[in-house]
Amino acid sequence: MEELLRTNDPVIISVVGSLLGQAGIAHFVADGNMSILEGSLGIIPRRVMVDSDDIDAARRLMRDADLGHELSDPRK
Repeated sequence: MEELLRTNDPVIISVVGSLLGQAGIAHFVADGNMSILEGSLGIIPRRVMVDSDDIDAARRLMRDADLGHELSDPRK
């Protein structure tokens, strides 16, 4: 799996999860339970991970939704 994006914003994670789900792209939110360690402060970013075979399609989907600036590596 490859990192699609890294953010502290739960709204972005929700929107991206919905977009990926509608496109049939499987994803996983890593570090989602780190709030237990950080005391629910939201300082540890969550990572949206996508299978390597789907990463290009996921990046294209993000750009099409005007969310390209949220990509971990927007140059790709």
